[in-house]
Amino acid sequence: MFLDWLTSSHFIMIGLLFGFAIAHSGLAALRPRGEQLIGPRLYRVLFALVSLPFAVVLIIYFFNHRYDGLQLWQVQGVPGVMPLVWTLSGISFLFLYPATFNLLEVAAIAKPQVHLFETGIIRISRHPQMVGQVIWCLAHTLWIGTSFTLVTSIGLVLHHLFAVWHGDRRMKARYGEAFDAVKARTSVIPFLAIAQGRQTLKWDEFLRPAYLGVTLFTLGFWWAHPLLMRATSNVPW
Repeated sequence: MFLDWLTSSHFIMIGLLFGFAIAHSGLAALRPRGEQLIGPRLYRVLFALVSLPFAVVLIIYFFNHRYDGLQLWQVQGVPGVMPLVWTLSGISFLFLYPATFNLLEVAAIAKPQVHLFETGIIRISRHPQMVGQVIWCLAHTLWIGTSFTLVTSIGLVLHHLFAVWHGDRRMKARYGEAFDAVKARTSVIPFLAIAQGRQTLKWDEFLRPAYLGVTLFTLGFWWAHPLLMRATSNVPW
């Protein structure tokens, strides 16, 4: 059959991504009301208890089914591709994890707050997590080259593009004209505001422990990558 390659895992991943998007963005939208009802710390804990297990399931399922479906291309043996993929993956982590800059808030030890940043990586893109996700998806889709990975990447990118609109909408509702001013000086597309003269990149803002932490995490993840793959392969789904 022509569509024998279209395994059920494609549709399961679409369902998982859709469920994660609803849970993650839905809880983000409900944050103001939720914090009024149960407080910022407890709401952060609730957000983590829903989002983190969902994310772990997505990661494990992706690892275990990444080669499902049709092999669209195969470039793993092409010289230079592996270093390119690892370089792009490393860059993606620098964009993906700006939340680590407030670890005490992430862990709900300090009171979680919504911050209006215009420093560091925000000067490059107002939505660094979206940029990081796109780079990560490009790198991994290039390396793996299967229809399952392509479907997963499209789903992740679509969710993050929605999150760009959703995030700006929530920041506008919270900060009003202050957000409009930040929006006018920043851009969603990386380096666009800098190229247009609306923003200036200040390298000294990157000299902070959080960026060092992300760099060390990326190196640690590179070292542990084979171990992680073997561990997830023991999960029977």
